[in-house]
Amino acid sequence: MHSSTNINRTIAKTISAIDCEEGAGVKLKRSLGINADARLDPFLMLDAFSSDNPDDYIAGFPAHPHRGFETVTYMLDGHMLHRDHMGNEGDLRSGGVQWMTAGRGVIHEETPKQVDGLLRGFQLWINLPAAEKMQPAAYQNVESEQVPEFQGPDGVVIRVIAGDIEIEGKNLQGPVSAPSTSPLYLDIFLPAQNRITLPVRSDQSAFLYLFEGDVSVEGVTAEKDAVTVLHKGEKVTLETQEQAARLLLLAGTPIGEPVVQYGPFVMNTKAEVEQAVSDYRSGCLTD
Repeated sequence: MHSSTNINRTIAKTISAIDCEEGAGVKLKRSLGINADARLDPFLMLDAFSSDNPDDYIAGFPAHPHRGFETVTYMLDGHMLHRDHMGNEGDLRSGGVQWMTAGRGVIHEETPKQVDGLLRGFQLWINLPAAEKMQPAAYQNVESEQVPEFQGPDGVVIRVIAGDIEIEGKNLQGPVSAPSTSPLYLDIFLPAQNRITLPVRSDQSAFLYLFEGDVSVEGVTAEKDAVTVLHKGEKVTLETQEQAARLLLLAGTPIGEPVVQYGPFVMNTKAEVEQAVSDYRSGCLTD
């Protein structure tokens, strides 16, 4: 009898994105994190922002706090300027990644900058285990050139933002690692009438986010602008028909701890969240 993990992953459920506004009126689509039931341990939230209208995003995200998790911002088009209380300043360009571990506390601001009027990208929130929630804050800005790419002879392009993966005999290691959740974060372009099978650790939660074209998993078409949660398994096969596809594939090791969230604070208990709010109000969130 075959192990239940010795199979291709199939689609378990879909979390459709809803339109919302954050910061000073930035318009985005939120899928993971639209409510407490729409999480996939260790992933807390996924926002997609895409607009060719500067009024949708130019006001940006004024200074705001975080505690207890990591934020990953991946830019497809445009720029995002970052500034935080630690003195870090970064200009996140197209193809680049900002990986911020809020830990005990960070206060930062993000200012979108258009390029030819277009801004497009994603922000992902990844939880931290209780033992790491109060670690010192850290920040890493990854330039596009630091992100390894697999380029297949048939036009397949896979960018490895985080984690390590073997693709058709080639080992690729993303520029960022987070040992507690070991996230895999791929940006995949699959040409029309194409098919690729990628390994995914069987002990990890995994999902797709299709943002261009059409793609199917084991004969079932994925919904566009939605999180497609995958069943357990050790690999996933993606297939296109008449249209090419561009999508994210993410996987991570579940933490398995209680999640109590109040806005930008994600802890394990209500008392810890209340402490975070108190620390922020008294000016010692980042001490």
